[in-house]
Amino acid sequence: MATLETRLLVMAAALGATLAAHAHIAVPAAPAFLAAKPQQPASTGFPTFGFDALVGDYRWLQAVQVVGNERADLIGAAPTIQRLIEAVVAVDPFVDHPYRFASLWLTNDVDQVRAGNRILERGIAYHPNEWRNRFYLSFNHFFYLGDVEAAARELEGAVDLPGAPRYVANLLARLRSEKDGLEAAAAYLSELMQQTDDPWKRAELGKALDEIETERRARLLDQARAVYRKREGHDIEKVEDLATGNAAILSALPAELHGWGWVLDPESGRIQSPYYGRRYRLNMQESDRERVEQWTGRDPLSKGEEAQQ
Repeated sequence: MATLETRLLVMAAALGATLAAHAHIAVPAAPAFLAAKPQQPASTGFPTFGFDALVGDYRWLQAVQVVGNERADLIGAAPTIQRLIEAVVAVDPFVDHPYRFASLWLTNDVDQVRAGNRILERGIAYHPNEWRNRFYLSFNHFFYLGDVEAAARELEGAVDLPGAPRYVANLLARLRSEKDGLEAAAAYLSELMQQTDDPWKRAELGKALDEIETERRARLLDQARAVYRKREGHDIEKVEDLATGNAAILSALPAELHGWGWVLDPESGRIQSPYYGRRYRLNMQESDRERVEQWTGRDPLSKGEEAQQ
């Protein structure tokens, strides 16, 4: 019994000394490691608990504590969070959640977002089958940097990864429609439908294709509306004006796929299907859109708006 107690005391003292030493370990400065190509270590067949892993765990706990402090200035603390997470993924690159954790808090300016993106890219290198890292990276490219092409490129790599939700393919189709047009989005979804036998996935893809077809018909109505305005000198009061009366532009309105007809949105005035209650496009709050333009000089939604005019 005395021997057991002695061993426990020695272990406790060693643990305390280790934690005290870790508290004085300087947080690494900038990420020179991020430029290096990741090296896959040989498998040992069992988990290793070396010094690097302990340091990584300690820095990870520090980062969580910074965010969890209800009095913390998270904007001012972002550089500290960045350095801590860079330290974590440098010494223990096979961690998982810290890669995405960084992208959630490094969002206060362009440089922080790009630093978060570099960390996510490292996560993708070490976890190539983790769809969430690619999803977060795609989101950052679109929502913070306004780069639709990069967002589509990163998301494309996530579609077929294990665990990726069905909506990822639909979101990618929206990104492609913004970048390349409706035909490109429809062709992509049709190809996915041909490649899968999963009835649930086919149903989701079919719904997305229906929404694209609805948008195509709405754009035909947009074109007829533009002709109406030019010829009559005023706008329509209801969508039916395009196909009724002496001023009719169309012999008949194109059918709405679900039988719900067409309406003018009371807020935007756009022609839309009440079944969806929106047009087929990427959405962004005006304040977020203004932020992207201020940061990058790029309007992420301009091309889609031009197509709907």
